[in-house]
Amino acid sequence: MQFILFLMIVAAAQAETNTGQCKEMLQGYLTGQLSSALGAYQVEALRREFKGFTDVIEKSMREFKENIETKLRNIKDTSNSSAVYTRWGSKNCPGSADLVLSGYVGGSLFSHTGAAVEPLCLPRNPEWGDYRDETDGAKAYIYGAEYQTGDSAGKLIKLHDHDVPCAVCLVRNRSVVKMFPARKTCDEGWKLEYHGYLMAGYYNHSAGSSYTCVDSDPDTLQGGHIDNNGYLFYLVEAICGSLKCPPYVNGRELVCVVCSFEK
Repeated sequence: MQFILFLMIVAAAQAETNTGQCKEMLQGYLTGQLSSALGAYQVEALRREFKGFTDVIEKSMREFKENIETKLRNIKDTSNSSAVYTRWGSKNCPGSADLVLSGYVGGSLFSHTGAAVEPLCLPRNPEWGDYRDETDGAKAYIYGAEYQTGDSAGKLIKLHDHDVPCAVCLVRNRSVVKMFPARKTCDEGWKLEYHGYLMAGYYNHSAGSSYTCVDSDPDTLQGGHIDNNGYLFYLVEAICGSLKCPPYVNGRELVCVVCSFEK
């Protein structure tokens, strides 16, 4: 698209040049041809009329070129200007973002040694391809997810064993969305999407996991408070040693923030 608009600008510029050349040639031709047959008054009148005509053409070409240049600038300004992220532990997106889907967190079972590491945000209205309704053969599995916050402080303790929701959010006029651990505010030039607590799988479980930023005001799924396990979210604590203390504090739970970069 940008290349086509570039060609149009080149064409517009070339047209301006050609218009000027044609104007001079035609003006000279008319002057030479008509000078012998018409009086000075008629020639001057024709010159004025021709100049008015060419002025209109030149103005139209300038406006066309400016319009193309404006469109090119708009394309440059809006290219890659949207970003998508998952808000873990929430059913909704912040006011600055559009909700793409509200779903359920899914992942591998905490005790499976061959487990997939990353959690997924599963839609509430799944679609299917070819299938057979049996758990047999060489397969991978996906489970729901639960908060494991039974020994936590504050309101998080009430979430223990509840199932975890998620929301996929679209932010416009942003080029990057990133999670920052151990922070709950965004630096200058970045916009807050949400902040929360850093969570991951239990350190002694067989399955791998990933560090995930779970919303500081987490939601739960209705009816999902039975201890079915699955993909489990535990708070992450700092352990001093190779991790520098201070500034970190041994045994203290880490927060996190998700920020988008404003263009």
